[in-house]
Amino acid sequence: MSDRLKALADAGVSIWLDDLSRERIETGNLADLVKNKSVVGVTTNPTIFAAAIADGERYDDQVRRLVQQDESVVRVVFELTTEDVRNACDIMAPVHEEHPADGRVSIEVEPDLANDTEGTIASARALWSAVERPNALIKIPATKEGLPAITAAIAEGISVNVTLIFGIERYREVKDAYLTGLEQARDAGLDLSRIHSVASFFVSRVDTEVDKRLEAIGTDEAKALEGKAAVANARLAYAAYEEVIASDRWRVLAEAGANPQRPLWASTGVKNEAYSDTLYVTDLVVADTVNTMPEKTLEAFADHGELRGDTVTGSAGEAQQLFDRLAAVGIDFEDVLLVLEHEGVDKFKKSWDELVETVAGQMEKAGQGQA
Repeated sequence: MSDRLKALADAGVSIWLDDLSRERIETGNLADLVKNKSVVGVTTNPTIFAAAIADGERYDDQVRRLVQQDESVVRVVFELTTEDVRNACDIMAPVHEEHPADGRVSIEVEPDLANDTEGTIASARALWSAVERPNALIKIPATKEGLPAITAAIAEGISVNVTLIFGIERYREVKDAYLTGLEQARDAGLDLSRIHSVASFFVSRVDTEVDKRLEAIGTDEAKALEGKAAVANARLAYAAYEEVIASDRWRVLAEAGANPQRPLWASTGVKNEAYSDTLYVTDLVVADTVNTMPEKTLEAFADHGELRGDTVTGSAGEAQQLFDRLAAVGIDFEDVLLVLEHEGVDKFKKSWDELVETVAGQMEKAGQGQA
């Protein structure tokens, strides 16, 4: 077992792998990562599935059967991805039984529905029903239209991974949507202890956008701030999480059996080679959080990651000073957040289009094989 990853897990950070494929499932690779790399969860997205389906032959038989049944490409995507998530949930089940907040596997609602509340709710219901595993998480984007869908899903007992969170104010709205959903679930007589959620706060993309603007400003003072905004933003998010779990509103729900919506650090692969490849792990260590990592980041931390104890608790004041300095050199962070959300939704949709195109290609090949 990797000592560094075990130490990270012992510090209270749940390590989730940001990747999934049928090959990982069927070869025992995912089970091995659980056993030897302290992996206790999995996140997926359409880009991950597109790569898996394009690169492997393990989907061919199922695609062929679905083509014979004259299924649409969207239905084939649904069947392929929910089967992988269902099987991954089964591999993660022992982890889930021991630690119910973990052993989780996430699957996204259709990204084309990011601005469609009712469509998102329907997609979440369909995915939850098809996977049919208590340790699944349905990913719903934190768009304005996504917020009421989060509440509706939680109120029905669907566990949710809220994705595409960039800013603190939107994060507060996400927390409110979760608490409202729990209150509705409680009033409907549901068992709150069975409902779980994480709030996925995107990290590296913040530095990518802010650094680009600092570079354009070009002063020494601006350049000295490069590579610092993402971690500071996440630390402010953790402070907002602490505010919620200290509130009377949360105390009432907790007494009724509710689980906290843990912060999840997403987009933790470092995009700037000038920075440490474990930056968004080492600098965001705090108990009761999740860090979902691409395998490259996971392996980097296993090889040379450093633990410096809790690097988050009590850091909100310093983080706010960093944002004051950013504002002083001319960074409009509200505009940064607007750009990131719009880009995030756009990438979300392009990722889905890529997956549909990939599956359509496989269906065409399968059809030719039958001719």
